[in-house]
Amino acid sequence: MTPYRRQVSHKLLASSLTIFLLLVLRRTGLAQDDAVLANGKQEYHSNCATCHGVAAKGDGPMAELLTRKPANLTQLSRKNGGEFPFWKVYHIIDGREEVMAHGVRNMPIWGARFSSEAGEGPGTESSVLGRILGLVYYLQSIQDK
Repeated sequence: MTPYRRQVSHKLLASSLTIFLLLVLRRTGLAQDDAVLANGKQEYHSNCATCHGVAAKGDGPMAELLTRKPANLTQLSRKNGGEFPFWKVYHIIDGREEVMAHGVRNMPIWGARFSSEAGEGPGTESSVLGRILGLVYYLQSIQDK
């Protein structure tokens, strides 16, 4: 498969999964919403809090060792005119698609790391997308008003 086709396939799968999740979450109610957010919160604390801090303010225990201070993830909506930049955040976390506007990459490529953790198999990409989407939904839920 060519890199272009892989990129299109990845985007199509991500878009389809997101639409599916949005439809399911709207129909299923709060219990499922809570489960998605709980999974995203767990992903955050397992993979992001070391740099971004438990409260996502950019003050994790590793922050002072980094050359660039981690972002305060509770301010993403405020810095984007009051709207959470869902897909920008998704692509930054995933990291497998180079986004020139993001500049130098200072954080792990979580999409690749999640893929290697999941191993080879038909459900690998869906698992990776689900983990990233849960994390993005969690970050959306902790935005300062």
